[in-house]
Amino acid sequence: MQSHRPSQPLLFENCCGFPISAELVLRSFRRNRCNRFGLRACVQSHKDNCSNGSLGTNAKGPTPVRRPQVLNNVEIDLVDGIDRRYSTTVQGEPQWGNPLTFHDLSSRGKLVVAVDVDEVLGNFVSALNKFVADRYSSNHSVSEYHVYEFFRIWNCSRDEANHRVHEFFKTPYFKVGIWPIPGAQSTLLKLSRFCHLSVVTSRQNAIKEHTLEWIEKHFPGLFQEIHFGNHFALDGVSRSKEEICKSLGATVLIDDNPRYAIECAKAGIRVLLFDYENSYPWCKTETEDLPPLVTKVYNWEDVEKQLTSLVLSC
Repeated sequence: MQSHRPSQPLLFENCCGFPISAELVLRSFRRNRCNRFGLRACVQSHKDNCSNGSLGTNAKGPTPVRRPQVLNNVEIDLVDGIDRRYSTTVQGEPQWGNPLTFHDLSSRGKLVVAVDVDEVLGNFVSALNKFVADRYSSNHSVSEYHVYEFFRIWNCSRDEANHRVHEFFKTPYFKVGIWPIPGAQSTLLKLSRFCHLSVVTSRQNAIKEHTLEWIEKHFPGLFQEIHFGNHFALDGVSRSKEEICKSLGATVLIDDNPRYAIECAKAGIRVLLFDYENSYPWCKTETEDLPPLVTKVYNWEDVEKQLTSLVLSC
C-alpha cells in the first residue's frame, strides 16, 4: 500500500500544552493497535463508586474507572448498513480504509473531547416520534420539533410527556430502533488517534444499562469514559453538561442542543453544534447570536475537519 509522507516531519512544538512531534500520513489502521475499555465492567465492578448518574463518581467529583483490553486480531463486525463501506478484514484484522490521521499521541497529548449521544451518535428523536405516532396517534414530523421540550410538540403536560418518554424506553422502538448517525463510527475511529473521547449525555440513569450496551455494540473501544446527566428524570440527581465537561477537562463538546452549547461556551468550552445535514429544527433555535466558541457543523466530516484544524493550531 502506497503512503504519502511529507519530506519533513510535521512538528508540533506545543500541541495542546505538551511538546510532541508527529507526521500527518495516509496509512492503514491495520498497522496499529487500539485499546478498548470495558464499559460494562466499569459499572459492574465499581458500583460503590457510582453516583449522580456518572460512572465512577464519588463525593469529590467524577473518578472514572478504566479497564483496558487489547483488541488485537479482533474483527469489528458492523452490520445492518452501519458504515460497512469503511470496513474490510485482512488476515483477521480490521481495515478501515485509508484515513488521513496522526501517529498515535500519548494520552497526555490528546485533545479531550466530550460527545453527546442523542442526535449526535444516534437518531433518538425519529425513533421516539414513530413510537408516539403509533402508540398515541399523535402524528408529527421531525421538522416540527423546534424545541427539545416534547410536551410543547405533543400539546400535553410536562408530566405526561415525561411518562411517554419513559414508556418509550421500555419498547423495541428504543431498544432496537436507534441507529448510528451516518459517518459517526468511521470518523470517531480516526479521531481517537489524537483525541481523548468521552461520552457526556443528558440521558437518565434509568436507561444507563441499555445505553452502555448500545455504545459497546456500535462504537466498540472508542470512548474512555461515559457520563450521564440524568436530565428530565423521574428521580435522582441531575448534573449539567458544563459541570461534567469541566470535571473531564474537556476542551471541546460535540452537541446538538443550543442551550447546552451556550452554557458550555460561556464556561470557556469550545462547542461544535451538530445539525446533521441542516435537518434539526431545534438546532435553529437561539442560534443567531451564538458565542464565538460555538461553531455549527452539519455532518461528521465537518467535525473531523474542525478538530484536526484545532489540533494543528495548538
